[in-house]
Amino acid sequence: MQGKIIKGIAGFYYIYAEDHEIYECKAKGIFRKDNQKPLVGDNVEIEVLDIQEKEGSVTAILPRRNSLIRPAVANVDQAFVIFAMENPKPNFMLLDRFLIMMEKQDIPAVVCFNKKDLADSSELEFLYETYTGCGYQVILSSTFQGDGLDEIRQVLKGKTTVVAGPSGVGKSSITNALQENVKMETGEISKKLKRGKHTTRHSQVIPVGEDTYLMDTPGFSSLYLTDMEEQELKDYFPEFRKYEGQCRFQGCRHIHEPGCAVKEALENHKISSLRYEDYLGLYEELKEKRRF
Repeated sequence: MQGKIIKGIAGFYYIYAEDHEIYECKAKGIFRKDNQKPLVGDNVEIEVLDIQEKEGSVTAILPRRNSLIRPAVANVDQAFVIFAMENPKPNFMLLDRFLIMMEKQDIPAVVCFNKKDLADSSELEFLYETYTGCGYQVILSSTFQGDGLDEIRQVLKGKTTVVAGPSGVGKSSITNALQENVKMETGEISKKLKRGKHTTRHSQVIPVGEDTYLMDTPGFSSLYLTDMEEQELKDYFPEFRKYEGQCRFQGCRHIHEPGCAVKEALENHKISSLRYEDYLGLYEELKEKRRF
């Protein structure tokens, strides 16, 4: 039987199988021997050992489309990053860190600003234009008023999506709203996933529709860019790309160099100053890190 790993804790893997049941499985020793580790999001083959207790064994990991290191998940189609307009106010540096990580791993990202009912129209318009101007799809939502949920459903449909965002932005409210029509005993699932001592918060997959999965990822509050040199950073700001090759100097870092097309675009308001300030801050952070 085939299924998808929706959670992995302490050597146990919870598989949402094609019969819409969840099986608690151990992985066969062969994976350790081959230095292969099953990841949340992996599509796998399982052997059912106890049909009553829903226990089994993972016998094969099916080929992965991709895999991320942070969070450690596999077979991701896109990322959906949620920030609130208020309570808490958006931390743009954190948002940009996440977008850079996704750019680096070639994962398309959708930006959602929730609690739009708490913001005025000029703020919403500013953020909408800032991030659509970089090439990202932006959704303005309010779970309180039910705004944007149909658009979110459409974006997620038929895909496996990593959902990320700081606490308090409404991730749970959005996930719950999306699960309303799912013919699945969520209580039973929660009970199985939390039984015994396996209650630590890990990445997990939430099925919300036909071939539609959300990957909830913890540990989002402090993202540090690793495995990156400061001169690479410009490659992960999509709005800089159209000016590539137009600067006076080859390998221009878009900071102090004269004849820089990116800085000219910034002066002409074609590039967001909010994003550019974050670029400078992250560039300094990477440079500083290299010194130590």
